[in-house]
Amino acid sequence: MSGPWYHSFGGGPGNWWSETWDYPQAVTLGDVVKISGQGGWGPDRVVDTSGPEAQVRLAVENVDRILRDAGLRGWEDVHYLRSYHVGLTRSLPILFDALRERIPEHRPVWTAIGVASLADRDSLIELEVEATRH
Repeated sequence: MSGPWYHSFGGGPGNWWSETWDYPQAVTLGDVVKISGQGGWGPDRVVDTSGPEAQVRLAVENVDRILRDAGLRGWEDVHYLRSYHVGLTRSLPILFDALRERIPEHRPVWTAIGVASLADRDSLIELEVEATRH
């Protein structure tokens, strides 16, 4: 591959976001895959407003789906995580637990950022990752 390859994987909400807002869900640069922010939305593109637990679960699943569609193993290949939180003290412990369960033996570099709002007004969490193909 000579340059970056921009793409959206897996259909569903990722493709909708790409088509509606004109940005790809991922870019592949050699063996590195960078994924744009993934939130707590389901296959219907609707953010689950039942609380941070549901949004964290969906965001983690959305990242995993895109990584797998890109040919990676999933969260096991993530080397960098940036998380954005509306209500950091509420959602950060939930994300800690979700990642400990998903990748108990793997610890990517991580920056957690508290924000006033995200692009979707109902979003409480957004996850941006970089992963390496092995």
